[in-house]
Amino acid sequence: MIALEVKNLTKRFDKILAVDDVSFEVPEGSIFGLIGRNGAGKTTTIRMMMNIYLPDKGEVTLRGSRVGQEFKNRVGYLPEERGLYKKMKVLDTLLYFAEIKGKSGKEVEKKAVEYLKRFELYDRRMSKIEDLSKGNQQKIQFITTVLHDPDFIILDEPFAGLDPINTNLLKEIILEMKEKGKVIIFSTHLIDYAEKMCDHLAMIDHGKIILKGALIDIKSKFAQRNVSLTYEGDISFLHNNHIVEKINNFGNTTGIRVKEPQYAQQLLRLLVDNNVQVKQFNANDISLYEIFIELAGREDGKEAANVQ
Repeated sequence: MIALEVKNLTKRFDKILAVDDVSFEVPEGSIFGLIGRNGAGKTTTIRMMMNIYLPDKGEVTLRGSRVGQEFKNRVGYLPEERGLYKKMKVLDTLLYFAEIKGKSGKEVEKKAVEYLKRFELYDRRMSKIEDLSKGNQQKIQFITTVLHDPDFIILDEPFAGLDPINTNLLKEIILEMKEKGKVIIFSTHLIDYAEKMCDHLAMIDHGKIILKGALIDIKSKFAQRNVSLTYEGDISFLHNNHIVEKINNFGNTTGIRVKEPQYAQQLLRLLVDNNVQVKQFNANDISLYEIFIELAGREDGKEAANVQ
């Protein structure tokens, strides 16, 4: 079932068409990724979903009804541009934002303390926001987003400024919320995070949706004729080989597109015959990063077919 539907959103700023007829569906109980490079239109789309910007065209519906104040009351929104009151103390900040969303009392305070302990910030609960590092301010901002137990959570670049340990903790909490049936939407240009966490996604580039659908279906479609290879040795002999269509070197791994599906096994034999030490050979496998580079790197500006 569809929880949230974005229909034909369009937004222009003077002569710049920031969002161009964007449509996608967010299923119930899912983690949905809105991915794209910096400046692709992700934040503008989210701001229209939150009624911060009014669209020039289009609408957003929540379970069939156009979104309004009710949606704002039920959503936890982490904006790209963070907004905390620098002079307020940490615990006071959390309780203040929860009260704005209609939650107060001992239970909320107890939950705030639990989050502070989990993020290793309990000892800073009486510190002013301005005295925290940027990373710790980011953690406080995230807690304010989820403390009131929203049904919908919208996160704009949630991992910005976080170290790997706290990034992992944030991912754990997001996955826990999914298990509770929350609908989670997050935008990011960090494709690896989207691949590890999302069930469904929409890829936006130059204001247009160039790909959308279930992640498993997207990867299945684009993985055909693709081999993910980890190796030691020299594979330069594959360049201009009649069975190879394209080679993408990603450092630790290499993506190889063969011209026909049956060439995958022939490729493996070629590698072995040329004394290449094959550490990992995954036929019909492709990373979301490779798909993103292939589509967003196109110069023709054509939309990719949707994967439904």
